[in-house]
Formats: sequence, C-alpha cells, structure tokens
Amino acid sequence: MHTRDRSPRGAREQIIHLAARLMAEEHIDDFGTAKRKAIKRLGLPEGKNLPSNEEIEVALRDYRSLYQPQHGQVVDELRQKAIEAMRQFSEFKPYLVGSVLSGTAGPHSDINLVVYSDNDKAVEIRCLNLGIDYRTESSPAGYPTLAFYVDGSLVRISVRPEQMERHGARSGSEPLERARLGQVEDMLVHA
Repeated sequence: MHTRDRSPRGAREQIIHLAARLMAEEHIDDFGTAKRKAIKRLGLPEGKNLPSNEEIEVALRDYRSLYQPQHGQVVDELRQKAIEAMRQFSEFKPYLVGSVLSGTAGPHSDINLVVYSDNDKAVEIRCLNLGIDYRTESSPAGYPTLAFYVDGSLVRISVRPEQMERHGARSGSEPLERARLGQVEDMLVHA
C-alpha cells in the first residue's frame, strides 16, 4: 500500500516532481499551469507555499536526463532555429530568453527573443523586407510582440523600450536570463 506524504514538505516535493513530469510529458511550457495541474491531480488544496519555478526547473532537468536522454538534441535544434532568427534580426541585437535558453524547452516550445527598440515598427518592417509571414500579439506586460515560424517552430520577438536594456530594468515579466547571438552560438559549439 502506497501512502502519500501529506506534510507540507512532502506535498511540496510531490508538486515539484509531478509538475516537472507534466511539463516533460505533456509539453506544458508554463510553470504556473504545471503547478495547478499537479495540485489538482494530487488532490491537494491550493496553498500559498507553492514551489518556485526554479525548483521545478531543476526537477525537469533531472527528469529529462533520466527519461528523455534525446532531450539535448531537441534543445540544440531549437537553439539552431533561434540562431537563424537572431541573425535575421541582428541589427536589433536580439537576446534569446526563456526555455530554449535555459534548456528546459520541449519539442513544441516557442523560441522567445527580446529586442530593445523604441521603434517597434522598424522590427515589423524588417519582417516585411525578409518576406516573413508574421502576426502581432500583445504580451501580458503590454509590449508588442511579433510571432512567426522558423522551420516549424514558433518564434516570438518581444519589443521592449530601449531604456529597459540600458537601466537593466526588470519587471515581474522580464526574463532574468538572456543571451546574445554569440553566446547562443557558443552553447551549440560546446554542447
């Protein structure tokens, strides 16, 4: 007979590991969604002491190294597509952010780029000049985002005000990690 550890520490560990497994197996890219699904499947009440995204990210890496050894190849392929998109928009000095950078991306993950420009129309004009079929979106923080496909993978370029880069301003939605083109190329060389 298997009993679940209902202590706060035990419940937290269960949420961490189930959320990581859901992200890996069900291709969930959002940590919040994975946490909510894990809580529901475990039959636990939604609490205030939820695990951090970083804790789940560590568990996700561990899970993938054990059960999805081919995962590194998936991430490398997504990073190669990111490099292609970053080269197309090199004049804007894009950064790669999110799951493709961190290595937690799955085969259906978006490639997320950030550029800092006070002229979001210039980025759209670059899309037009390249013949890219794109759509515009609005991010939760209200920044214009251009979305298009590179070899079957969705690329999103979020255009942020230039001052955010210079001052290092980070809002709650601002990614903590980011990499320039050369850094992403180095990741593939050393993979």
